Amino acid sequence: MSAQTRLVSFIFILGLIWFTSCAPPTCYSRVLELSKEIMNNLDKIHKSYRTKTCAELLPKMFLDVHNSCIRSKLRDFLYVTENLPSESCREKPRIQLLKRRVQVLYSIINRACHRDMVFYTDDCEALETGNISPRYTEDRLERLIEDA
Repeated sequence: MSAQTRLVSFIFILGLIWFTSCAPPTCYSRVLELSKEIMNNLDKIHKSYRTKTCAELLPKMFLDVHNSCIRSKLRDFLYVTENLPSESCREKPRIQLLKRRVQVLYSIINRACHRDMVFYTDDCEALETGNISPRYTEDRLERLIEDA
């Protein structure tokens, strides 16, 4: 093989690798990405001196897209952000960005990904505390009781 043929083959393989990494995001990957962005925004809002007082008005939220309570938690969070008592808080850019991202996530989960989402838990308290408690099935629970 000549050097020119090798170069063309090499460029073709690089192009193929680049093309495969440009696949559009799936519904699930977009939900995961958005939930991480929202949690990062919430963290910045709680740490910034400009938005710290507004953050005290927001409910605590730890997003887990595998928790079936995420829909009601997002809906409640949107209600609070839309009805913040202070207009200055409602107009802060970080709060508005957070609100838009939560709205998009809520829409994606309820409309676009409605049938694609798989929920492993229904622990609504975990979305507020961040503590995911293990759920045991009956037969596993019986074995744990017998071992004790």
